[in-house]
Amino acid sequence: MTAVNYRPTLRACYLGYVTQAVVNNLAPLLFVLFQTDFSIPLEKIGQLILLNFGTQLLVDLASVKLVDRLGYRFCACAAHLVSAAGLALLGVLPRLLPDPYLGLVIPVMVCAVGGGLIEVLISPIVEALPGDAKASAMSLLHAFYCWGQVLVVLLSTLFLRVWPACWPLLTALWGLLPFYNFFRFLKVPLAPVIAGGTAMSLRELFSRRVFWLALLMMMCAGSSELAMSQWSSLFAERGLGVPKMLGDLLGPCLFALLMGAGRTLYGIFGERLPLKKLMAASSLFCVCCYLVTVFAPHPVVSLLGCAACGLSVSLLWPGTFSLSSAALPLGGTAMFSLLALAGDLGGAVGPWLAGLVSGRFAAAGAEQAGLRGGLLAVTVFPLLMLAGVLVFHREQKQ
Repeated sequence: MTAVNYRPTLRACYLGYVTQAVVNNLAPLLFVLFQTDFSIPLEKIGQLILLNFGTQLLVDLASVKLVDRLGYRFCACAAHLVSAAGLALLGVLPRLLPDPYLGLVIPVMVCAVGGGLIEVLISPIVEALPGDAKASAMSLLHAFYCWGQVLVVLLSTLFLRVWPACWPLLTALWGLLPFYNFFRFLKVPLAPVIAGGTAMSLRELFSRRVFWLALLMMMCAGSSELAMSQWSSLFAERGLGVPKMLGDLLGPCLFALLMGAGRTLYGIFGERLPLKKLMAASSLFCVCCYLVTVFAPHPVVSLLGCAACGLSVSLLWPGTFSLSSAALPLGGTAMFSLLALAGDLGGAVGPWLAGLVSGRFAAAGAEQAGLRGGLLAVTVFPLLMLAGVLVFHREQKQ
């Protein structure tokens, strides 16, 4: 019997995570243009982040039952088509509709549906592939999200530097990536998500204390990562007074580069390293990075703190997936959907909290101080992550 070749599946999954990076990180690079072109206030810009991850949260919740009913292949194909449509609409609807803000809200939510499905589907697809180094494979998969983010920031920044008025064309060009990957998922082989045994029911999952801890950790991981990632471009330009191109390259681009490097290194050497100890150290390092970003007296040092935060959060999201899979091997689609839901809840709450604090200060005429205060408020999440990892370790020992 000929062995199934799953390499095309793995490559399609990698491109799926690059697509998710486009969906999550392209719009924040356009925030300043949204403000200037359509006169949208800062607080409403922050609401776009909340809508993105709030919609992904609802998709995660619906996926608990929907994915098993419709099948992984159908849902993966649909996710990429919807993502492509949302990116194309992002450059068109704001100028077509009477309310430009509504023209941004609709495509952001459409993209979020595709991104939410991709997040729920790709991790269990990779987890189901044959092999023993599951934690390393998961970390390497999530590294492609980071490399995708680097590509989005680099290519988009260069494009906007030359043709800033052509940003609608930029969103359409990025939409070609999920459109291409749609055709790949039509034919790649997929392995069963639960190989032998029966997946745990929702009641069984929620009866396990380690699952509740994993949900808390995913929420904190999402908040710690996305708050810095989503706000760093605007913070560099408006909070530090750094030119946009330099701020994007030293802020979100270097953030993603270091996050990808951390995940790639763990993907290569992870089997020799203690995951829980690394996650605890990373959480503490993340707190330090936020404090340096907020309080450093020089803009370059603040940007380096922002970039180093990428390394500090690199293991938190994929590491929580890996710990959960090892502790609950029969968790199945429901477990991955609910973990993704918790991560997206954090991805919504963290940036929203930063935006809320920033908006209140901006309304009082202190925008720069507000942006720093917004990021400072987010430090509560890596602190909670540290506590969660320590309790998770104790629970497993017991």
